[in-house]
Amino acid sequence: MNRKKVTIYCASSPSIASTFFEAADTLATLLAQQGVEIVYGAGRQGLMGCIADNIMLHGGKAIGVIPEFMVERDWCHKGLSQLIVTPDMHSRKETMAQMGEAAIALPGGCGTLEELLEIITWKQLGLYTHPIIILNTSGYYDPLLQMLQQAIDNKFMQEKHSSLWYTANTPQEVMEALDKIDEWDTAIGKFTADNMTEQ
Repeated sequence: MNRKKVTIYCASSPSIASTFFEAADTLATLLAQQGVEIVYGAGRQGLMGCIADNIMLHGGKAIGVIPEFMVERDWCHKGLSQLIVTPDMHSRKETMAQMGEAAIALPGGCGTLEELLEIITWKQLGLYTHPIIILNTSGYYDPLLQMLQQAIDNKFMQEKHSSLWYTANTPQEVMEALDKIDEWDTAIGKFTADNMTEQ
């Protein structure tokens, strides 16, 4: 595997079903076995804490990126391989995106959805070229995927943009996708700009 550092978006809620934790645990183990480091939001609870703890347990490295106000509220994982504190949320997201060679979205709430849709938008605009993989544990992301397809069907997005992301149903499929997905062709971003100009 050529990619050695991936950005992870996921939930901080500790109250979710065990199925989601099991998938995060398996993904962390597989990433560690392949020598892949994670860059994530530095939380200590929920899927955030689970994937960080488990990748380090299996000899991997977890790099946390967190805004200063969250550190002040004591929301930060205390035992990470590396901690990067940013001045605000915007720089946090930018740092996380820049550090990873792919982005993987596990199930999550508004913050995770916002991060996922933003990185998809960046890729559509040619600002991000790495794979975006959605881990659709137990069909969690089915409604979002249907909404994205509806956007394509109604011409709010081009059909070509359906390949901006890849949907994996299991952690094993995530690992396979990391191996096989190529970098994004930024010429497609030019296609978007030309199409907007024509309108």
